[in-house]
Amino acid sequence: MAKVSVENKELGRIDRGILALLAIQHQDTEKDADRLLQRLLNYRIFPDAEERMNLSLQDIGGGLLLVPQFTLAADTRKGKRPSFTRAAPPEQGRALFDYFVGQAQASHHHVACGQFAADMQVSLVNDGPVTFILETLHQ
Repeated sequence: MAKVSVENKELGRIDRGILALLAIQHQDTEKDADRLLQRLLNYRIFPDAEERMNLSLQDIGGGLLLVPQFTLAADTRKGKRPSFTRAAPPEQGRALFDYFVGQAQASHHHVACGQFAADMQVSLVNDGPVTFILETLHQ
């Protein structure tokens, strides 16, 4: 279960599924977004009858909660303060996030999302816990 709210108003909620925190960087493109979406929808991370990670989000019919999270693009390799120079500027980030959400909604039955550049409260009950980082090839 995961949900996202802004000012005590729930924007999106899923039961079983994937909470994806999306950090968009300068070099990310629509092609990168398309590839990442296909990976999210088809990544085999849910247990099958033998409790092996063998089923995808599409296989289980789960929800996808997309939350824009530019802070994940932070460079924390040195100093005592994160640098956000790798993060896409707000206009680019918003456009690519909106594109990603639109593509997800066209490809999957249950998609919810947070609000770009908002002070969001995100709640998660992590089943496992199982957490993965899926990145574009630009590093």
